[in-house]
Amino acid sequence: MKWSRNLRTLRRGIKLATRITKAKVDGPRVPPSPPPPQNSRLVEFNGFGDNPGRLRMRAHLPPAVAGQPLVVLLHGCGQDAAAFAIDSGWTELSDRLRVPLILPEQAEANNAGRCFQWFQPSDTARDAGEAGSIAEMTQAAISRFGSDPRRVFVVGLSAGGAMAAALLAAYPDVFAAGASVAGLPVGAAHSGMQAMLRMVSAGPNQSPEAWAAQARAAAPADFAGPWPRLSVWQGQADMTVAPENGTLLATQWQALHGLSTTAMAEQVRDGVQHRMWSNGEQRLVELWSLPYLPHAYPVGTRVIAPGRFVEQAPVDATVEIARFFGLD
Repeated sequence: MKWSRNLRTLRRGIKLATRITKAKVDGPRVPPSPPPPQNSRLVEFNGFGDNPGRLRMRAHLPPAVAGQPLVVLLHGCGQDAAAFAIDSGWTELSDRLRVPLILPEQAEANNAGRCFQWFQPSDTARDAGEAGSIAEMTQAAISRFGSDPRRVFVVGLSAGGAMAAALLAAYPDVFAAGASVAGLPVGAAHSGMQAMLRMVSAGPNQSPEAWAAQARAAAPADFAGPWPRLSVWQGQADMTVAPENGTLLATQWQALHGLSTTAMAEQVRDGVQHRMWSNGEQRLVELWSLPYLPHAYPVGTRVIAPGRFVEQAPVDATVEIARFFGLD
């Protein structure tokens, strides 16, 4: 019976991979980005580093203020980085708080669906591949904009969410905190096929400490902490990334911080479950579970264009993530 279940899971993974690949290659193009708000700029930077992952560096820049935090926003598969930043509300928040927004963008030459390759060890290792490129962008931005190096954050959706978690593990000395929406745990997959399988069937089945060890293995050997904080978001109606992945990612980070898997605080509002783990001084890990949210970024009552993987929901992720980071 177990072999039969595994075979069915494999078939589902193959079908999903085929469907996603076809949609990426043959599907409609993402609509062009709306213009940025007045008094802000959407710019592109070249020469920010060696760029081992061959990524594009774009940035949304409000009127400059030195000493501000910095946010790195990672799009999902097939998304336009600037359009996602606007749809999700991050450009609006960037302008209001005068926080620069870095928008790494994947290239079709790397991945046909323009997915960040969170499952490839060569793209998530420190100073290598796509993770290396994003880290170079971040360091260049800190220097260029005079950002506060103690308040650098990363947020991502789907493949971007999984890559955000991978960056927190590989660069815990760079990022103070992060947020992963519809992402997966660090080390959940090490190839494209494994990634598809883990998207439809979360795993592998291992202890919280074993999950934490996967993240520790990505960090510099001499890293002594503290580890970045993490906000995890997962729709329970997600048919692309199994919702159990959100629970595993939160479990991984709880163990990394030496916390119990039992939530220290819990709130339920409009069906949305919000569980929190703290060290007594600040929230280190949180898990938001949204009952009717599909594979998308929740934007509260914000009006958005259809088909961009952003959805209305009882809670606005950008508002709550900014609060978790201490931005607002």
